[in-house]
Amino acid sequence: MSDFVQASHVFLDNPAKTVDEALAFLSAQAVALGIAEDERAVLGAFKAREAEGTTGMMEGFAIPHAKSETIKQASVMVVKFAGDVEWESMDGKPIRVAIALCVPGGEAGTTHLQLLSKVAVMLMDEKFRNETLADVDTASIAARINSGLD
Repeated sequence: MSDFVQASHVFLDNPAKTVDEALAFLSAQAVALGIAEDERAVLGAFKAREAEGTTGMMEGFAIPHAKSETIKQASVMVVKFAGDVEWESMDGKPIRVAIALCVPGGEAGTTHLQLLSKVAVMLMDEKFRNETLADVDTASIAARINSGLD
């Protein structure tokens, strides 16, 4: 998975202020990037997952994920926000970075769980979190996440 996350799938200074705005942006980008075919279905999948429990983790990171038949290929998108996003999180802190997983419905128990596990492990690493929060280069951010997915 060394080139799984592409620099074109990393977005900087996104103006979203709420979880709904963030998820709407991610859904639109999934279609624009050719990851999925139906923006509303992807948004519905993201929101359905949030309804089960927040994907806001700790230290400013969230891992929203959508599983849907409209998603054509497993993909990861990264969004760094221009400011704090109102998003329920495990530590009560606002979200600054979302690492979003998009997975075809048929890969829900395999690819999805592997990606989620690897991203969760990355987020436990303080150096990874600090470098990602400070980084303003899309290729560098993509490379850092790809190295954690290997």
